[in-house]
Amino acid sequence: MSTTQIDRLRELLEPLADARGMDLEDVRVTPAGRRRVLQVVVDRDGGVGLDACAELSREVSAELDGSDVMGGAPYVLEVTSPGAERPLTEPRHYRRAVGRLVRLRLHQGGDVTARITAVDEAGLDLEVPGEKGRKAQARRVEFTDIAGARVELEFSRRPAGDQSQKEA
Repeated sequence: MSTTQIDRLRELLEPLADARGMDLEDVRVTPAGRRRVLQVVVDRDGGVGLDACAELSREVSAELDGSDVMGGAPYVLEVTSPGAERPLTEPRHYRRAVGRLVRLRLHQGGDVTARITAVDEAGLDLEVPGEKGRKAQARRVEFTDIAGARVELEFSRRPAGDQSQKEA
């Protein structure tokens, strides 16, 4: 896949996402048999629902039909929101994950699993769970110290504002 084609796709699709208050997170074209799959990943504060993806998909499809950016070969269009395990790479990703448990891989200091309590332009405020009944600890991590990060899936996530586990 030509980077030039991805760049052209981004130029074409970014205004459509922006007009709906969405961020164009990723554009991928992958082979799938005789066809290709064009995956457009969008997100926004509060998340992107199925209806918003469907509406954007119709707009993207119409825009692509009027363009030669995909060439003449058949393709399947998929407009989606980021998966739960996507990497956190931009400050907006961390901001959208406030209250969530994340695993951070630091340039120095190994891995940290903690809950994001606040985000600013320089980094994160975290609540690191206490071990063996100990109290949770506050910690600050700057964006420049983070080598990689992902949201951890929680099946019994406590509701926002629930202080019952903090006071144990």
